[in-house]
Amino acid sequence: MDIKKITIIGGFGKDGTKENVDRFDLNLGDIVSIVGPTGCGKTTLINDIELFACKNTPSGREILINGEPVPEDFTFDPSKHPIALISQHTNFLSDLPVGEFLTIHAKVRGAADIPAVVEETIEFANQLTGEAIIKGTAMTELSGGQTRSLLIADAVVIGNSPIILLDEIENAGIHKTRALDLLKKYEKLFVFVTHDPTIALLSDYRIIMKNGGIQKLVISNPEEQHAAEELKKMDDIILYFRGLIRSGEEIRNHHMENILK
Repeated sequence: MDIKKITIIGGFGKDGTKENVDRFDLNLGDIVSIVGPTGCGKTTLINDIELFACKNTPSGREILINGEPVPEDFTFDPSKHPIALISQHTNFLSDLPVGEFLTIHAKVRGAADIPAVVEETIEFANQLTGEAIIKGTAMTELSGGQTRSLLIADAVVIGNSPIILLDEIENAGIHKTRALDLLKKYEKLFVFVTHDPTIALLSDYRIIMKNGGIQKLVISNPEEQHAAEELKKMDDIILYFRGLIRSGEEIRNHHMENILK
């Protein structure tokens, strides 16, 4: 199926109150953030999307593809499932080397040039993580940030999933603004669950959650985008000092002077 959009039809919050937003569309090419305090129902919403809820989950929401109910084989046949979910707690059971793992996935997906897509995937992942991923490293030896970076790259490049859900990637040491810049080059729907203001403001839309329900849908405006650019500068400063500290540098006045130039 050529997916152009998904539609979320509102259900109910934790107390049974009808959600404030009845219905809205998310289109391929959009970057969307789901925000709200801890326990407000953000993860429940992406789970509803991943499961293609049909009024059969506690929220009572319904998810449509291209305005139509989802075909049953999309839900039960992994080969047709168009969604990749990168959760907070992802661990590998396989101890295969990274290159071999990606090669197997590329073969399953029927990639035309397997060595090229494996290299592209690793290169993509290494733009997100601090310590480069080596092709011969066992999957079980990857750090949390490396694991998340590799899974994002794998979902985008090899899996070619049209809809990618990412649960709090900022907690894994991923270079978040670089990730957003990279992801914008792909015509996919990216949905972030996030507490990070930079990711939220750089998104096209943000869904505001409270007490298990969707309270509001906010469309980004030019003033917010300007604020996001200022936040990116702050993030760059933090990344600069993090890099110095990780490499064993002692912070001196000239480091601050370099930032202020």
